[in-house]
Amino acid sequence: MVDSFWGNIFRKKTSEDNILDILKRVPILDCLSKNELKEFERIVHRRQYKANENIFWEGEPGVGMYIIQSGMVKIYNTLPDGNNKELAILKNGDFFGELALLDESPRSASAVAIETCHILGLFRPELFDILEKKPKLGFKVTTKLAQMIGNRLRITSSKLQSLCSAESHKSENLASIISDDTPISVKIG
Repeated sequence: MVDSFWGNIFRKKTSEDNILDILKRVPILDCLSKNELKEFERIVHRRQYKANENIFWEGEPGVGMYIIQSGMVKIYNTLPDGNNKELAILKNGDFFGELALLDESPRSASAVAIETCHILGLFRPELFDILEKKPKLGFKVTTKLAQMIGNRLRITSSKLQSLCSAESHKSENLASIISDDTPISVKIG
């Protein structure tokens, strides 16, 4: 039998033990030292969600970001017809909702647990508290956050440009077909 003094040496690591490891893998925190990460470990909120439980809803004010410790989360939009459009499936170590660390704008999508999830929440008031009390640390994180959002914006712009170019090409093809000497009749109704 192992006595209580030596018991901690032989116990298996729990999910609580890997919070620092999870935080280190989040791109806005990956530049931090172990001591700096411990500042964030201290302020993250631990939450558990059951399967099919919403984490947040599209349109509600954003308060912070979430990091999946275990489980899977679906990010989706609700279409005007009431159906849902899946945007992403996220799993262990993934994060979402990070724009809310800077902005209280309404959420652009909803998040729902697909299965039981353990999630870490990092919320704007605690980040702003770090910014106030430890400005160098806060600056590191907000700079990384700005870089990440900038990268996503560049990718989105590139995809939009490609889409517009493809649509323009379709329009040019249609225009060349229409300008042909072939008569076109359009039946309406």
